[in-house]
Amino acid sequence: MSEVPVVLAEATALLSQAGIGAPRVDAELLAAFVLRIPRTRLVTRSALTAAERACFFGLVRRRATRVPLQHLTGSAPFRYLDLAVGVGVFVPRPETEQLVTLGLAALTASAASRARQPGRDPGAPLVVELCAGSGAIALSVAHEWPTATVHAVERDEAALTWLRRNARSRAAAGDPPVRVVPGDAADPAVLSDLDARVDLLLCNPPYLPTDTPLEPEVGAHDPAVALFGGPDGLSVIRRILPRAAALLRPGGVLLLEHDDAGHPVAVPDLLAAHGGFEQIVGYPDLTGRPRFTGARRAGTR
Repeated sequence: MSEVPVVLAEATALLSQAGIGAPRVDAELLAAFVLRIPRTRLVTRSALTAAERACFFGLVRRRATRVPLQHLTGSAPFRYLDLAVGVGVFVPRPETEQLVTLGLAALTASAASRARQPGRDPGAPLVVELCAGSGAIALSVAHEWPTATVHAVERDEAALTWLRRNARSRAAAGDPPVRVVPGDAADPAVLSDLDARVDLLLCNPPYLPTDTPLEPEVGAHDPAVALFGGPDGLSVIRRILPRAAALLRPGGVLLLEHDDAGHPVAVPDLLAAHGGFEQIVGYPDLTGRPRFTGARRAGTR
């Protein structure tokens, strides 16, 4: 009998007992990581060496203590990319992939508007990601819209290390370079040279209320600075809205991720109260939860 199914079954049982939500999936992903093969090729392996077995069950035991899977493998998939992640940076979630989809659709829809701007190539939009973390959003836009000029703003030093690493890796792989900008996303001096010029501004800010209960993988491992947005989860969003309005050109698009409880009403209210935005629209994630809000910068396009 092949050893691999037995090993996977044992690992799945250990992870299930530890409360892991998808124990079989995690066991297979860890096995594929140790064996350096795609998960789909596990069926082609009949046995593990003693070293592979020891490494695999070492990782399984760490996963059972609720260390994030992505910290164990050192990478997180996001759309078409694999990003380096670890201690000190927020692990990008699949839900956020929809923010990129919405952003690319907005760029396609606004090409005619860009074409009316003197000296502008409608196919070469200017894009900014605020609160960039690992750079998942900015790097995905650069990968999927290679004629875009993309800037990624992050203030946390630990996250900046991962952002720079991912930006270098993607540039080495042939993607257009993304400009990494250290600084506070709400600081008027950050990217001031781009004021009133940005076509698309994307942001997945810290938005959880401070009393939000969290799974151990999140609460004990994702940095708090990337998670919490004050008592109502809106403190960072409130701070960045004036900066977003200043950066966007008239007709430029802002897209924000936010909590799906309370924020689907509160965020549009904040945008409306600001007075500089129009066409404020909420969008669901792929599970139907109201997780995103978009708006256009008011003014003559």
